[in-house]
Amino acid sequence: MSPSHEALILIQKMVKVPPEKAFSFFISSTHQGLQHTSQSVWFILNHLLSSGMQSQAQSVLVRIISGQISSSMFSPSSLIQELTQTHFTSNSTCPLLYEAIVNAYVHSQSPDQSLYFLHQMIQKGHAPISNTFNNLLNLLIRSNCFDKAWLVFNELKNKVALDVYSFGIMIKGCCEDGDLMKSFQLLAMMEETGLSPNIVIYTTLIDGCCKNGDVRLGKKLFCKMEGLDLVANQHTYSVLINGFFKQGLQKEGFRMYENMKQSGIVPNVYAYSCVIGEYCNDGNIDKAFEVFEEMREKGIACSIMTYNLLINGLCRMKKLGEAIKLFYRVNRVGLKPNIFTYNTLIKGCCDVEKMDTAVRLHNELKSNGLSPTVVTYNTLIAGYSKVGNLAEARNLVKEMEERHIAPTKVTYTILLDRFVRLNYMDKAFEIHSLMEKSGLVSDVYTYGVLIHGLCMNGSMKEASKLLKSLDELHLEPNSVIYDTMIHGYCKEGSYCRALRLLNEMIGKGMVPNVASFCSTIGLLCKDEKLKEAEVVLQQMVNLGLKPSVSLYNMVHNDKSEVLGGVDI
Repeated sequence: MSPSHEALILIQKMVKVPPEKAFSFFISSTHQGLQHTSQSVWFILNHLLSSGMQSQAQSVLVRIISGQISSSMFSPSSLIQELTQTHFTSNSTCPLLYEAIVNAYVHSQSPDQSLYFLHQMIQKGHAPISNTFNNLLNLLIRSNCFDKAWLVFNELKNKVALDVYSFGIMIKGCCEDGDLMKSFQLLAMMEETGLSPNIVIYTTLIDGCCKNGDVRLGKKLFCKMEGLDLVANQHTYSVLINGFFKQGLQKEGFRMYENMKQSGIVPNVYAYSCVIGEYCNDGNIDKAFEVFEEMREKGIACSIMTYNLLINGLCRMKKLGEAIKLFYRVNRVGLKPNIFTYNTLIKGCCDVEKMDTAVRLHNELKSNGLSPTVVTYNTLIAGYSKVGNLAEARNLVKEMEERHIAPTKVTYTILLDRFVRLNYMDKAFEIHSLMEKSGLVSDVYTYGVLIHGLCMNGSMKEASKLLKSLDELHLEPNSVIYDTMIHGYCKEGSYCRALRLLNEMIGKGMVPNVASFCSTIGLLCKDEKLKEAEVVLQQMVNLGLKPSVSLYNMVHNDKSEVLGGVDI
């Protein structure tokens, strides 16, 4: 029997039953391998759409798009094109078909096709419902196509029915894209159309302000909500609390947290975690645990993020034993440590030079099915470098490469810094060469480490060459490099070179550190260049640095002694 004949028999069978039963026949025949024709697909879609079964019609189209319903007689695109151009011409079912097609392509993560059929629908004089338009906008923004979503919104805003959700989706997209101006334009446009912004929209705007560093504007919006009879929820308070803390406005953040509780709103895990994190950052670990206990007493389920914050706080306070106890408590409360938990604790071990424990945790995370990250390796490499075990540090670099984790600039700079500190300059330059061969470009900090090593080693000629090479590489030396070079020239007694770099620094708007001024003035006084020393001392004062009494006396006493030997 030919596929066309089988499909015809199916149509005859479906026409005699209710749409729910017809849909069941259609799906089961597909599973049994029947090759559908455009007619059998048209029939089931028409049957479903005419009966108000929009979601079932959409599921048929999703199956066609994904290839679950296939036939030698059509491709998904040709079938859908045929359905829209030939079979569905009645005004009652045609818009419903387009709604189903647009939503099916949205479901299939195909924004371009979805947009194509939305345009076609509008060209035929059918206005999509707001939900369909919203689904498409959402997909475009989720697909990192905000610019396209913005164009589509502005192009079609007068041709589709917009609702609060349409504006909410676009405002969220603007905030995520960092364009607050557009988000406020949308708010004004929304109010002009007679729609009232809801708490979700205001919370989104407040969050956008905070993430873009304008927490004061976020607070103004928060205050404006009261006049609009909008009641702040857990999320509204949480984003503002976090925004204050991120901007270093600790008092305001804690005040907002207290206001939240006084308003009868129980903080959620995010709000509690923000407060715990701030106490940990401030070194107030006891207060952080008080909030943690309050959280548990109120029945708020802690997340692994909460534990990570506390473990990090303990590690920063060098309370490694307590951090490890808390780490093993995580499993007992039904949570699993993630890679951030392990990385935090490994860093805590490395900071106090407990490398055996750090390595044990490294092995444990691998046996628990987690993969070490570049942060894990860099932390361990820094730890081994700190204790002087450079052989193990280099072995870890090899292990990284074996695991196809490319060493970063940070990885190489850690090794560079340690070799420099140990005065192994040949090894340092060898590491620098490996870094550049791997395709990584050295930055000012990398060159600063090498220049520091050469200066401390008394190799000022090589240090000077490296400094000059920065200009060829279009890198601007920073104040640390200049101060290092000045110190190196002063050590070898070259006051001319030290003075030239000091003036070059000041000419570039940098402020040499006190040590650079003291070394240069001391060398000038030693060589009886007292006028020059006095000029440098005055430069120091002009830049807001305060010379010590001994430095001041060095210049003026030496000058008095010189003048004392002259017959005036």
